[in-house]
Amino acid sequence: MRIVTATAVILTLVAGAAPAAVADTGTPGTDGLWRMDGYGTVLALGHGLYQEYQTTSVSCLKGDSARQTGPGTYTADGTVLTVRPGRDRDHAQLSADSSVGHRQLRRIGALPGKCTRPTPKDPRTAFDVFWQSFEENYPFFAAKGIDWQTVRDRYRPRIHRDTTRSELSDVFTRMVAPLHDAHVAVQDGARVFAQGRPGTEVPTKQLDARVKKFIVGRDLAKAPYRRDFAAGRITYADLPDGGPGYLRISGFGGYTAADNGSYAADLTELDRALDAVLTAERVRRLPGLIIDLRINGGGSDSLGIHIAERLTDRPYVAYAKRARNDPADPTRHTRPEPVPVIPARAPRYTGPVAVLTGGSTVSAGETFTQALMDRPGRTTRIGQPTQGVFSDVMARKLPNAMTAWLPNEEFLTHTGHTFDGTGIPPQITEPVFTRQEFAQNRDSAFDRAVSGLKR
Repeated sequence: MRIVTATAVILTLVAGAAPAAVADTGTPGTDGLWRMDGYGTVLALGHGLYQEYQTTSVSCLKGDSARQTGPGTYTADGTVLTVRPGRDRDHAQLSADSSVGHRQLRRIGALPGKCTRPTPKDPRTAFDVFWQSFEENYPFFAAKGIDWQTVRDRYRPRIHRDTTRSELSDVFTRMVAPLHDAHVAVQDGARVFAQGRPGTEVPTKQLDARVKKFIVGRDLAKAPYRRDFAAGRITYADLPDGGPGYLRISGFGGYTAADNGSYAADLTELDRALDAVLTAERVRRLPGLIIDLRINGGGSDSLGIHIAERLTDRPYVAYAKRARNDPADPTRHTRPEPVPVIPARAPRYTGPVAVLTGGSTVSAGETFTQALMDRPGRTTRIGQPTQGVFSDVMARKLPNAMTAWLPNEEFLTHTGHTFDGTGIPPQITEPVFTRQEFAQNRDSAFDRAVSGLKR
């Protein structure tokens, strides 16, 4: 099963026959059939294989698969999935090394009936599976003022057996465009529709390169020490005249040169960067640390938590994570699971931190920002609100080989609040990479952070 971690879909999109039933082998442990709480998923485990079935009330489609690589572990696309027994033989839990939290599994005796029959591939069936996937999993229709049933009533009569793929893709695009959700996408091969919140720019490699050149030329021109790590996705500099440190992170993944490494490879590279930056000598002398997330395309929430563990000397809860858990009731969720931050066994910086954010702070960049909100010690957010997408992304296959991408989770503060849609607001508002800022060679958020950390 591919668990796409909290990464903007725009940056992470990747380019039959009836599923065969897999019987419970009856062996102790986790072999057998499992239904996942939330996520509309059934898993078949056995004979060294991991097979996902994506289910709705109208469909069951074979999803991703993985091969067993160790006791209870399976590897798919560089992500290690671990299935552990629960309190009894009928319960288990699933985790992915690149994602925070766990998914609860309940043993079932047989595959749902729809999983044993071929699913028609005609346009109207594809429409029904697409609409139902959002109906049963998307948590934010009410918050966004969207009546999804009305959307169905408007568009379904337009679909018939002669509807072309291009026409169907256009209909799907029109259906989800009003959501303005950067974790929603429609994919048909190389053709992809996805968009961000109005008034924001979703990060791209081109935008990242342009902004990095600007920052290096303006903000870091006189830095006595500057170094890139993680294939250029992490930059650290000591600012001049005994100023604060500056840590720029443009993503939480893709840290190897091939940009397709495993989570373990990314974690190794991240530790190499943190060990070089957060030395015992440096954490003693720094008057403050600027963490620049203004252009951050997301990635692994686990890597964000790993960094937070180098910024505290006391355990605390970053946030709690829950998923929608009732196909008929969007107000029902899985039990919120607290995600802890445990101080690392390595030099840690515990002084004042300024976090720079903007509309191009996306997904795991936002969950990392949220993880620092309750950090012990002074932490100040400067800039503009983040993009407003936090969930891991569900990739739902359609019977005609198109794919729908959507979120189904919420990341809660200690008061039960979420920032989906609106983004995390700054405590100090400053412009972020506007035309005027570029034209006048200004970086107001950076300057505000430097002045605040020098006091």
